[in-house]
Parts: sequence; C-alpha cells; structure tokens
Amino acid sequence: MKNFRQQKAIRVVATLALILALAGIAVPAQAQTFTSLHTFGGGQGDPPDGSYPNGLVQGTNGYLYGTTAFGGNGDGGGGDYYGTVFKISTSGTETILDNFNTASAPCCGNNAALALATNGDFYGTLFLNADTEVYKVTPSGTLTGVGDSGLCNTADPPVCGQSPEATLVQASNGDLYGTTQTDGAYGQGVIFKMTLGGAFTILHSFCETENSESDCLDGNGPYTALVQGTNGDLYGATHNGGANGAGTIFQITEAGKFSTLYTFCNVSGCPDGAHPYAALVQGADGNLYGATGTDGTGAFGGGGTFFTITPSGKLTTLYSFCNLTGCADGNYPMALMLATDGNFYGMTAAGGANDLGSIFRMTPSGSLTTEHSFDGTDGIVTSDFPPGPWLIQDTSGTFYGVTPEGGANYQTCATCNGTVFSLSVGLGPFVETLPTSGKVASAVKILGNNLTGATKVTFNGKTATFKVASSTEITTTVPTGATTGVVKVTTSTGTTLTSNVAFQVP
Repeated sequence: MKNFRQQKAIRVVATLALILALAGIAVPAQAQTFTSLHTFGGGQGDPPDGSYPNGLVQGTNGYLYGTTAFGGNGDGGGGDYYGTVFKISTSGTETILDNFNTASAPCCGNNAALALATNGDFYGTLFLNADTEVYKVTPSGTLTGVGDSGLCNTADPPVCGQSPEATLVQASNGDLYGTTQTDGAYGQGVIFKMTLGGAFTILHSFCETENSESDCLDGNGPYTALVQGTNGDLYGATHNGGANGAGTIFQITEAGKFSTLYTFCNVSGCPDGAHPYAALVQGADGNLYGATGTDGTGAFGGGGTFFTITPSGKLTTLYSFCNLTGCADGNYPMALMLATDGNFYGMTAAGGANDLGSIFRMTPSGSLTTEHSFDGTDGIVTSDFPPGPWLIQDTSGTFYGVTPEGGANYQTCATCNGTVFSLSVGLGPFVETLPTSGKVASAVKILGNNLTGATKVTFNGKTATFKVASSTEITTTVPTGATTGVVKVTTSTGTTLTSNVAFQVP
C-alpha cells in the first residue's frame, strides 16, 4: 500500500538581525469564533468514518463534501482500507456516502480532495497500482469510475503518470485538469486533462529538460492544484525541480502549451523561499499569490514565504514566516485561499502558539494576523500529507476546514485521525457562480444560502431570468448584453448578495 507521508524539507536557518524580524511582526487577531465540528474515528468498525481528510468543497445543496485517505469499511481484498467519501453539514453532522475499494467503488489509493463540476457532481482521482483513474460522486453519494488513459498497463514507466495527489480543476472549456506526482514520459509526473466523459490526454511530462546536475528545469513532483487565470491559462507550482531543485511556477494553456515562469531559490540563502506546497491563488489585481514551504528570511528559521507573482513571471516576496520567537506566526504554510474581505487565509503545518499549526490571515501587501493556533484537541496540521483545499469559505461567509491529524482527546486517542472545523471572523454571506465564466445564454448555477424567494439576479447590472432550485441554488443563464463583473442576487428580505469573484464574459 502506498505510503502517503512525505518527508519534510530541511529548513534553512536565516542569519538576519532581529530588527528585520520585528518589521514583520504579526498583529493581534480580530474577533473570531473557532468551533470543532467533527473528529474522524479512523480505522474499521464503529465509527468507520475514515482517517486523514483530504479537504472540503461546498456542494449545490449546501453540504460540505470530502474524502479521507485511509480507513472506512472498503476492504476489497488484502486488508487494505483506502478511505471514504463523506458529506458533513455546517453544524457538524457527518454522513458516509461510500467506501473506496468495494465492489461498487473504484480502488485504491486516494489522496486528493473532490472538485465540484458545473453539472453539480464531484470529481476526484485515484491511483490503482500502475494506473490513474478519475471518478465521479453525485451529491447523493453514487460513486462511479469515469475513465483513465488506457496506457498505464502497457508502458514502463506509465506515460499517464501515477500518484495524482492534487485536486482537479474544471477549466472554462468544461474539461478537468490535474497533475500526477510521478511517472510520465520522464518519470517525474505529468499535467493531464480529461473530459467529463472520460477522454484522457497528457499535456506535459515534467523533466523534459535537465541541467548538468540532473535537475528537472521545468520542475517535478507537483503537489498543488492548478488554478485558471482570468486570461484562460492555467498556473501551478512544482514542489521540487527547477535549476536549483527548489521548485518552480509554471503556466500552461488549455491546449497544452507549457512554459516555466519562475525558479525558486535563485539567490544564495533562498530569500524567495523554496518548495511550494500551497496552490496558487489569483488576486483581485490579476496577479498570482502563493506560499513556499521553506526558506525565506524569517529571523527564527526558514519557515517559508508568502509571495506574489505577475502572469509574466516577476516574483515579489511579501512575508517570511518564523519572524516571531518560536515561530508563533507559523511556519511551513500549506494552504492558501482568497476570502471575500480581499485578504488571503491559510494554514501552516507547524508553529503557532503550540507548534501544531495555525490559521493565518494575510493582507495583499503582506501583513500577517494569526487567527487560530491548533492545540491538538482541535486538530494538528502536518506536512506529512499533500495539501488539498484544507480551508474554504462557505457562502455563509464562515470558513470551514480540515486538519489531517489530531482531534478530541488526541493525547490518549489512538484513532483521532483528523478534524473538521469552522472559523467565523464576521464576514457576511455571498453567492458563488458555477462556472465563473461563460458566454451570453450559457447556463450558470448560483450557490448561496437562504435563496428561496429571491427577486432579482443581475450580471454586472444586466438583469437575468432565473429559477430558484432550492434554498442553496439558483439556475440562470448569462443575459444578453452582460459584461465581465460581479453577479448579484436580491433575496426575499431585500438583501443584496454579491459574488465572491467577478464573472468573466468573453
């Protein structure tokens, strides 16, 4: 059985003076409420809810959906239990929808979170010995395999790649895009796309060029999900490779034209950071934001960085973690997302008040606030598992997330294998469009809360016809004359809810 745990990268101790550390001092947290919602029991038996959650995604029905990497009751042979698919309410009521490695569900290795597609179903990836498979889960829990490359059992190494550990993303053309950690034409992972019907295409095999030290100049071993920019191109990061072996940032078109934008650790001491784990996020300014897992100029250790990079590849380091004694500001950032207040929120795999990880808020200019420090009973963040969407913002405005380890009574509990939590920082409700772009007359789902009785929907001011499908979903089409801008919904109480990102109209 595949070992999911990954060895932490070696942290480089910086030599900067203390005054530089004080310049990046974190400010006190705003008023917030943290709530532990669920501890995964792990193992088999009662409760068989799995171990080590991979991340969360909000469904059209308002529930949160996720997968676990191990546990459950899906022993299809060999005594191996490969995880579960679950849904959980925002109040913490969990339901197991299916187990991997059963007669009705694909097998075997599962270390990626689910992605919500425009048809309302969820998609994920599995690795099956020498194969990569995409599967589909309906909101009610019906799980089926979609397809694979058909090449994995005839090629050595498998040209389709193995170990797909990053969450899939659905691009504006409707296809799913993803990466694998290993194999491919050069044995270092691939970027692939797959239609919802199962047609599989390899777009790029990493390590097509090497330097004299055998470093893969285009990177290798991508852990993070891809993100589609407003220009239509996809962006991602590799954990390793590049000219300095510290990872890269790359760009690839929907059709597969690949280019390397940036190579980390391009200056002695790696002040720009090294080994990115967190997925890139596009900011309101059109630039990409991200985090590296190690290095930087933190005065108390190389705890990683928070950076911005232009679509053309100019990188600016905005913050270095471990700028506070004991890395109270966190180190080894693993997850990052953009919230409706315009700030970035993320999670670190170490540091914080208890050295068990933290949740942080970062302004676009690089000012850090610690929102929560984990203490074990409410979870433990660790770099032993590739990060998925560990932190998301629900359309209620509240954050929900998972930790891959820890839980209630974690010091005495042998099966406390991860948690689900909520974090409220006072942000209001909003709506989310699915997809986030589309031509005039194309179908759009609008997700939100308390949508029953909604009276108006507009696309950048243009009124659209719509139907309220449920209290959490509206179906509509892009109206004639619509241009790029936010989508707004007027509720039955007269409240206006605004989309979290601008809807792109080509």
